[in-house]
Amino acid sequence: MAKEDSPSASKDLQELQRKLSLLIESVQNNSKKKRKINRKIYPWVVAFMKSPVGQYLDRHPFAALTLLVFVVMSAVPIGFFLLLVVLTSLAAFVGVMLLEGLVISVGGISLFCVLCVLGFVSLSVSGTIIVSYVAMSSLINYWFSPRPLTQNPSDDASRP
Repeated sequence: MAKEDSPSASKDLQELQRKLSLLIESVQNNSKKKRKINRKIYPWVVAFMKSPVGQYLDRHPFAALTLLVFVVMSAVPIGFFLLLVVLTSLAAFVGVMLLEGLVISVGGISLFCVLCVLGFVSLSVSGTIIVSYVAMSSLINYWFSPRPLTQNPSDDASRP
């Protein structure tokens, strides 16, 4: 069985080698030919290929492949970095909103406490003033009220 598989495997390998060499030849010929690019759809490609960098990369396919691999491989870290920037910005925005809400809440609670204390103090001061007013007015009315002159009953008995 091993001898029967050997000619078939050899034939398949030769066919694969022929297809691979045709593919390599096609790639080499395509890189040397000037390809027509649809100018309406890809005007930026045409502009890039006319630039000195595009012409250099057209003459040096290894450099073009290296640049392509670098761009493709750097897309993931750049994407992560941009995602980090966006998430950090959103977190900062949400954090500022939460911090602002926290500050306003704490300020509102503090204002409520201060107003409650001021209400209690104003009630206490008002009560003290009213009690002082009533007490002072009663004392002043008692001390300075006009009293009729009354005689002592003991003084009346001594007089004839």
